Amino acid sequence: MKRIIILVIALFAVAILVPTSTAMAKGQPLMVDDDGVECPGAYPTIEAALSAAVDGDTILVCPGSYAGALVDKSVEIKGTGGATIDDGPAHGSGLSQGFRMMAGSDGSTISHLHFAVDLAIMNGEAVSDVTVAHNTFEDTIQGVSNWRGSGWNISHNEFVDLRTRNGGGIAILVADYSGGVVEGNVVSHNKISGTLHVAEADGGGYNGTGIVLYADFRWGGAGAAKITENRVVKNKISLVSDTPDVVDVAAIELTDTRYGDPLDPLEPGDDPLWPVVFDNAIGFNDLRGTELQIALTPENLDEVNDISRNLGDNRGHGLHPSVFGPGGN
Repeated sequence: MKRIIILVIALFAVAILVPTSTAMAKGQPLMVDDDGVECPGAYPTIEAALSAAVDGDTILVCPGSYAGALVDKSVEIKGTGGATIDDGPAHGSGLSQGFRMMAGSDGSTISHLHFAVDLAIMNGEAVSDVTVAHNTFEDTIQGVSNWRGSGWNISHNEFVDLRTRNGGGIAILVADYSGGVVEGNVVSHNKISGTLHVAEADGGGYNGTGIVLYADFRWGGAGAAKITENRVVKNKISLVSDTPDVVDVAAIELTDTRYGDPLDPLEPGDDPLWPVVFDNAIGFNDLRGTELQIALTPENLDEVNDISRNLGDNRGHGLHPSVFGPGGN
């Protein structure tokens, strides 16, 4: 039976209570007062709740500020009353993470949380079928970073401001560096706005971006076999860089890092470096608040991806709406 685990931050030290109450056994949520008074069955941290959870459980995060965690089970983590993730496990770069999706977390959902960390949600182990919905992200270096995962649904989130640190400045990333297939991800109905804050010592030479599909062959990496059949639809992106001469910002970016100049012609099989970012649908997005709206590398990736019906920089001359699917939930 699916259980619901409630988190609460108490004003004083609390014990970790095993969820054995009648209400817990019946799957009923345990409620807490606004002042953080301890309640039976509540856990003081997300990490403690995850340790007790089994696949299919729901963890409700009560109002307060929390550290995130490494997620290694298929669970739903849902905030209530503006719960904030402002700390979490360290990334290898030393930056703070909110949630890092580990093996076993396929099918998880993260929703209704406020993130104020460097790297909010990271796909650490090619986890698939994750839902990230109805969250807010404030001034992150990277908001949602889906490395190597398929079937993610990233929808109805709000991203306000971004930061760089000799890289980053990205709200939503769908990418691969390991030579795999990344497909079937839906990025829809997100609002990305505000200022890209460029770090004082940033070396530049790249763009920040609202949403990016990225095949990363840099430094001899394996890149991707395919980044395909992903949909980026019905998002609103309005971003400006505070130091555009160092790091500018693009609304939507599709990049195969092996290329710079356009290929002529783009024909499958004619070139051993045939682009691996293809057959993706980019449509019905409002990009008018960002000066550089669609950035493609190579520049003629629009020949092998469906880019159309966007407000602002529109390409594809009005492709049929069926190309873009239902647009997510």
